[in-house]
Amino acid sequence: MTEASGAQALAGYSARHFKWQVEKHVGHIILNRPERKNPLTFESYAELRDLFRALVHASEVRAIVLSGAGGNFCSGGDVHEIIGPLTRMDMSGLLAFTRMTGDLVRAMRACPQPIVAAVEGVCAGAGAILALASDFRLAAASARTAFLFARVGLAGCDIGACTLLPRLIGQGRAAELLYTGRAFGAEEGERWGFYNSIFDAAQLLPEAGKLAAEIAAGPTCAHAMTKTMLHQEWNMSIDQALEAEAQAQAICMQTADFRRAFDAFAAKRSPVFEGD
Repeated sequence: MTEASGAQALAGYSARHFKWQVEKHVGHIILNRPERKNPLTFESYAELRDLFRALVHASEVRAIVLSGAGGNFCSGGDVHEIIGPLTRMDMSGLLAFTRMTGDLVRAMRACPQPIVAAVEGVCAGAGAILALASDFRLAAASARTAFLFARVGLAGCDIGACTLLPRLIGQGRAAELLYTGRAFGAEEGERWGFYNSIFDAAQLLPEAGKLAAEIAAGPTCAHAMTKTMLHQEWNMSIDQALEAEAQAQAICMQTADFRRAFDAFAAKRSPVFEGD
């Protein structure tokens, strides 16, 4: 898919298993099964993965807000539509599923747009992973988050949890959550560094939209480069990281947005970034 065809496809894209809309360069993904606290199914996993893959080519979308309908974020994999069928699968089927869920996290990390998760109510299992794989996490006071894999007889190393969570909150705290599966509230999550900020429920989505709009108004190429380097530098030595950042920043210095920022500074006005 080319950048032009990707942008055109997403401009008129209609999701089947969640809501998708674009407003002023911000894409909104709304998990929309409120009667079940927005669980994931085989189909919604795959569609989310495909959407995040397509966002690589969607230049008109510059930031993403990920939320859930009806006062909850996501209750994880649907017990009847995923968990039940998994108990009847053979090893090849199970591995195909676990690799597909991993592909969703890969797609979220690889898409150039920063992702703002707006979390309220239940955020459990795979739902907690969706929040974890986002770039920012804003919470309502009602948010209750749990990596509850151990409580259903599974390892805590699910969909990247054992690599993403320790980097965010530290090894000891991650171990506690992944071994016990216990839930933590918004205040504890903010204190541990899982949540960036806490808001009243009525303000959560407006604040998430405000942050996404601020990002979308910024230098698109530079933000995409920041996201890429934040991810890639996990596996680098400091010397490798310094060289990688030197090359990345030199690339950003060739953009028109960089020149616009200088011209605006010289003219004592705020820059207007155009994404090129």
